[in-house]
Amino acid sequence: MELTIDFLLILSVVLFFAAFIHGTIGFGFPMIATPLLALVYDLKTAILFVIIPNLLVNVMSIASEGGFVQSVKRFYPLVILTTIGSAIGTLILVHFSSEFFKLLLAFFILFYLFINNLKLETTWIRANPNSAMIGFGLASGIVGGLTNAMAPVLIIYSLEMKFTKKETIQSGNLCFFFSKSTQLVLFTYFGAFGLVEVQASLIALLFVGVAISLGIKLKKRISQEMFKQVIKGLLFVIAMVLIFQVMF
Repeated sequence: MELTIDFLLILSVVLFFAAFIHGTIGFGFPMIATPLLALVYDLKTAILFVIIPNLLVNVMSIASEGGFVQSVKRFYPLVILTTIGSAIGTLILVHFSSEFFKLLLAFFILFYLFINNLKLETTWIRANPNSAMIGFGLASGIVGGLTNAMAPVLIIYSLEMKFTKKETIQSGNLCFFFSKSTQLVLFTYFGAFGLVEVQASLIALLFVGVAISLGIKLKKRISQEMFKQVIKGLLFVIAMVLIFQVMF
């Protein structure tokens, strides 16, 4: 793939928007940027050009919340599980199409939002924290490896475990950072990540850095309840975009 002005413009605008949203709510960069890029390019290409900027977004988000060491100590089992799942999902993506998995993810998101609106609670998650962590950790990693949309699964787990805003942001970004790092290594090993992807990613980093900094400043003004509502709204939008991509 050649680096044209049009491609760099589209990439920069999409990544700027996604990074701003991520900075504002602590989530959203890959699961916003990837579907938007996939509307113009294939899914694998979209994922490849999001990986390096994603790592910068994760580092800045983690740093903005503080308490890095404590977060690692608490969430490292979840991080390990999502990283393993991401490796599995990436290997599948390298060899097979993931359109069907995108559709499954969309319906999974809508099903959760439907249950949430009915005020039904999946109490088994808090009643069986270890089993839930294993299941959601591996599932989120596999989904992330296949579609770059790990966040919905992690968000469901975080909301049901009653994580605070800070805990949700820290755990999610730690999982993303190590999962995307693993994905980068695997793509490079299989020859899918080359000089073009590196060049485009480095050019986009400037826009991403500025956007997430602006978003982080706005994040401090958002309440816990508003934070949850924004996330749920974002999940709905993502589900609609995923369904649109697969069906049309």
